[in-house]
Amino acid sequence: MLHKNSSAAKEPLSIAEDSVIKILDTLYHDRDYPRFFVLETIARVPYFAFMSVLHMYESFGWWRRADYIKVHFAESWNEMHHLLIMEELGGNAWWIDRFLAQHIAVAYYFMTALMYVISPRMAYHFSECVEGHAFETYDKFIKAQGEELKKLPAPEVAVKYYTGGDLYLFDEFQTARTPNSRRPKIGNVISFDVFQYDSFTCSTMSFGTTK
Repeated sequence: MLHKNSSAAKEPLSIAEDSVIKILDTLYHDRDYPRFFVLETIARVPYFAFMSVLHMYESFGWWRRADYIKVHFAESWNEMHHLLIMEELGGNAWWIDRFLAQHIAVAYYFMTALMYVISPRMAYHFSECVEGHAFETYDKFIKAQGEELKKLPAPEVAVKYYTGGDLYLFDEFQTARTPNSRRPKIGNVISFDVFQYDSFTCSTMSFGTTK
């Protein structure tokens, strides 16, 4: 099922992705944490959509891939903590940012679910592109604000997630790495994983395009 041809849809998807990125760049060019809050709210959506479709297939007896469901749940769990971190940093302080993020997320859910039904490979590729943009966004932020960020303590939710909890799910979504081989060290606001995760998430998303 993951080998359906999706090349014809890549150009419209690229246009859609570029349009969303330009809108976010315009609205949040000088408001970093609200922008990250919006990105993290949206980032969870594909995994919800993928799991919904996979559960539907399984319920009707059409297709069963428990390994995919496990990986996508682990990804959604990781993204939830990224979102909690951005909320603790004040990214959701304004009502308009919450409104925008939530409504984009709802629309994105249905679009991604439909895309996954049509072609899982296309859906994974699109999500990989979105994660790539998130990585570039965080990378630019770190390069511009890195020295100041090193002076700030890590949010409590980040410390609890990366050092005090069960990291089984943290290992599960990193399909390109050996389990237990990656443990973020928490020292300040720049050291925790949310600002450096997306390159790993991109490699995780690519697993669906190769199976």
